[in-house]
Amino acid sequence: MKFTGTERYVAPADLAVAVDAAVTLERPLLVKGEPGTGKTELARQVAASLNLPIVEWHIKSTTRAQQGLYDYDAVSRLRDSQLGDERVRDVRNYIRRGKLWQAFAAESRVLLLIDEIDKADIEFPNDLLQELDRMEFHVYETGETVTARHRPVVIITSNNEKELPDAFLRRCFFHYIRFPDPETMAAIVRVHFPDIKDRLLAEALTRFYALRDQPGLKKKPSTSEVLDWLKLILAEDLAPEDLKGDGRSLLPRLHGALLKTEQDVALFERLAFLDRQARR
Repeated sequence: MKFTGTERYVAPADLAVAVDAAVTLERPLLVKGEPGTGKTELARQVAASLNLPIVEWHIKSTTRAQQGLYDYDAVSRLRDSQLGDERVRDVRNYIRRGKLWQAFAAESRVLLLIDEIDKADIEFPNDLLQELDRMEFHVYETGETVTARHRPVVIITSNNEKELPDAFLRRCFFHYIRFPDPETMAAIVRVHFPDIKDRLLAEALTRFYALRDQPGLKKKPSTSEVLDWLKLILAEDLAPEDLKGDGRSLLPRLHGALLKTEQDVALFERLAFLDRQARR
């Protein structure tokens, strides 16, 4: 099973090697990178490329590791017992399978995505060590042990908001998605907008990287944001020369797709003011 990217996803050589290495080692692939660099989409495209069903577990700040295994609804069971419901005789009626259980019980091999693991509590990764390592867990309410029928391909994404425990990192194959260089970015853009004109693409990327590389920027625009910007540019049918701002600032047209904080907008307005002062 080799991953080389898809028609909808441009995978640099080092990323393709990382995916193949994780699959070969049967270890989770931990993917880090800036928000918007395609980490979640990577998992979906790997699943499509390898012809695997995908089970997606999107992590929130309130997510507990136990929820990935199963939930036992004791409250519903108590209520049903008070109502004389026969279902209370079998505790299995009140156990809801989590995403890991779904992946373990699948009839064929699947890809399990654990998305944005760094959003959860710091103990969350440690609580999954044994389950991801041994591919099994115990259900205390029924006394059964759930073992994976087929070891899933596991991809875990992180935006690097929190440091992950060393014990967890040891069990993963790690890859950091570097921000695409202009050549790679042009290839990514052409996947989404195959008919874009060369001059427009060149001018747009020149302005994008100049904006992104500006010192002092609080939030650098990402790949997803430049794609949104180009979608607006094409919808407005703008020419390359139209991408320049109104002359009173250094901001490009439709900059709201790229800059998401008032501090960053103010930064470019200050720079334009200083530039006008210097020209007098």
